[in-house]
Amino acid sequence: MVAMTGRKTHSYAIGQRGFSLIELLVVIAIIVLVTALILPAFTSIKSAGDLTSAAYTIKGVLEQARTYAMANNTYTWVGFYEEDVSQPSTNPPTPGVGRLVISIVAAKDGVQGFDPTAVASATNRLDIARLIQVGKLTKIDNVHLPLFAIPTGTPGNTFDTRPAVQNDPVVGYNDSRFGELNASPPNTAPVSNNGSSKFPLQYPVGNPVPTAQYTFTKTLQFDPRGEGRINSSYDVRPVIEIGLLPTHGNVAPTPTPSAGNFTGNVVAVQLHGVAGSVKVYRR
Repeated sequence: MVAMTGRKTHSYAIGQRGFSLIELLVVIAIIVLVTALILPAFTSIKSAGDLTSAAYTIKGVLEQARTYAMANNTYTWVGFYEEDVSQPSTNPPTPGVGRLVISIVAAKDGVQGFDPTAVASATNRLDIARLIQVGKLTKIDNVHLPLFAIPTGTPGNTFDTRPAVQNDPVVGYNDSRFGELNASPPNTAPVSNNGSSKFPLQYPVGNPVPTAQYTFTKTLQFDPRGEGRINSSYDVRPVIEIGLLPTHGNVAPTPTPSAGNFTGNVVAVQLHGVAGSVKVYRR
């Protein structure tokens, strides 16, 4: 009887070896270098996406306020406030840069309740007790509302070719746009009533009137026809502009090379005062 015995065979690759330490260090260095080169591009893309998202959020707020006014045959107001994004939303808030707070309110009886052509007074005012809140507060982080230079070219569909706002013979452009909400006049827009609405609104609203957390001195009003007016007291403007810039924390970008001119990611949201259409212009 012959016994069969199995034999294990081993194959060895001749000339194979692992990476040396120097080779591994070279590969790691290349990876670090490539990452450093492409990271700013990804950051820029994210920033542009965030700014575009913020613009369309504002567009949605304006359309909601206008639709509510027309559907309920009443007046609505949109208030704008900018606070310090490095601080939590407190009561009272911390004015600053980086967090935009937006509120919509409506007249619950369909009446404006004041004479926009007259001086504000104890009897000629926006009565907070007659207002209702429309939806929740909208808060957008890492954005700032600047004043952009007025475009001068042929109107188109980009930021640099967007339509120009109306140049009022007395106050210039600043009654047709929102920007630098916490700045002092004349470096703020609109410039009416020393930079503030004659008829400010607050959050929250109700009857009896609650203690205010936010007081909105920059407002946009829609009437039952859907027409938009800045600070409640002006003629309908053909174009109302809200500019947007990305911020680095509570620091806004510096204009380059001159006031109102910014490089990089910029967005303008424009509302047609009569037609009510809202359009976003990007660079």
